Amino acid sequence: MRRSEVQSLGSAIRDYLKERKFEGKIAEIEAVNLWESIIGKQIARATSSIYIKDGTLYVHLKSSIVRNELFMMRNDIMRVMNQRIGSEVVKAIILR
Repeated sequence: MRRSEVQSLGSAIRDYLKERKFEGKIAEIEAVNLWESIIGKQIARATSSIYIKDGTLYVHLKSSIVRNELFMMRNDIMRVMNQRIGSEVVKAIILR
């Protein structure tokens, strides 16, 4: 059976991902990948591990000084990250 309407490949892939409910997971991966561009290379070097679980971004840091600085900036980081992704993926940030 042929479809009568033509759809771009990008649109077809987005529809497939939405149908399979992979959309949220891809947005989470994108958020983790944005970390260095948002906070900068120097602070990213102090990051040992970063992941998202249930809408919370967990960041493990090597430096307590960096952790304290990021603690003050966590709401701004969350806002910028969600703006760049285009949806509210990160609801909280936990710094360890």
